[in-house]
Amino acid sequence: MDFGYDVRTEEFRKRLLAFMDECVYPAEPVFAAQVRDNAQAGRAWERPGVIGELKQEARGRGLWNLFLAHHPEGAGLTNLQYAPLAEITGRSPAIAPEALNCAAPDTGNMELLAEFGSPEQQERWLRPLLEGTIRSAFCMTEPDVASSDATNITTRIERDGDEYVLTGRKWWSSGAMNPGCEIFIVMGRTAWEGDRHRQQSMILVPRDTPGVTVQRGLSLFGYDDGPHGGHAEVVFDGARVPAASLIAGEGDGFAIAQARLGPGRIHHCMRLIGSAERALELLCRRVTDRVAFGQPLADQGVIQEWIAEARVRIEQARLLVLKTAWLMDTAGNKGAHSEIQAIKIITPAMAEWVIDKAITAHGAAGVSQDFPLAYLWANARTLRFADGPDEVHKRSLARRELRPYRVARESSG
Repeated sequence: MDFGYDVRTEEFRKRLLAFMDECVYPAEPVFAAQVRDNAQAGRAWERPGVIGELKQEARGRGLWNLFLAHHPEGAGLTNLQYAPLAEITGRSPAIAPEALNCAAPDTGNMELLAEFGSPEQQERWLRPLLEGTIRSAFCMTEPDVASSDATNITTRIERDGDEYVLTGRKWWSSGAMNPGCEIFIVMGRTAWEGDRHRQQSMILVPRDTPGVTVQRGLSLFGYDDGPHGGHAEVVFDGARVPAASLIAGEGDGFAIAQARLGPGRIHHCMRLIGSAERALELLCRRVTDRVAFGQPLADQGVIQEWIAEARVRIEQARLLVLKTAWLMDTAGNKGAHSEIQAIKIITPAMAEWVIDKAITAHGAAGVSQDFPLAYLWANARTLRFADGPDEVHKRSLARRELRPYRVARESSG
């Protein structure tokens, strides 16, 4: 690995850092005020107008679809090139990713459609997503089963002539509360026997399909999580869509999900490093400015220990994320499987720890709306189980680590 930024990455970094300083950070209080105004007007899930302004500005600066490598409408960046850019957007995760059309769940859905969608599906849904004119939702998790095991899902996708009929209930359907959301990607079961990893399929369901009810929005530690389009509980009650709405083939859903979630996990980790960096910056500013017990907080030994530990943890996580990005570029997602799991375990926990210390250094202000720390913490804590909880990744990673030893034991026994 080369740890330096290549010319193209550095050029994007300069433009993105300028965009953050000139547009994003000044927009944060405007965004917060518009969120409050929308909520008071009964439009809690409506995106603040400032987001549209930022999108227009970002696109004009060539900061658009940076995450997408293998598509003419993408920036053509490798994972290693995109990593430092996603980190920068993670400093303002409520605004910056969406402003660049690089926000979940649309990023994962666009990658899914680009890789697995038919030409017709790409023209109908991928193109407007790339243009940023619509939003999308990803419907996988269910309230009545342990969804950390995706083979548990029970939503039915049943063939009926030239149509598929969907029956089931989803929740934490990312993106579904956004008024601009027009398409759901739904994972359900088309078979109930045979290989348990070949029973699932994915299908495109327009939001306005009869039989689809967005029942309620779900808050994230009290936040509506608007950057991800809001999370919803969605009921499918005999919803019918054309058979051509199926993505790839019957039984391909589990494999598609794994292909989708790998890049999504590393994108989350890239952004979390930026969130941790901003928290550490706020911590250092706060303790330098505040005095307690006759001396600046920065002179307190425990504060200095936090700062040193935070720097070490951030750097460790960043190096592992960069290694993972490099492996994904050179060995493919499967070749980076262990590393993807490792960063998904360590990066949210790292960011949560650093942000927690920054909150403590701010006292009551740290949990207030006057600083971004409370939202940053809620986001980091949630990502310890979104896209797979820590414990599932640890279980899988340990099994992979143990496999050669078990094989050797069986061979010698």
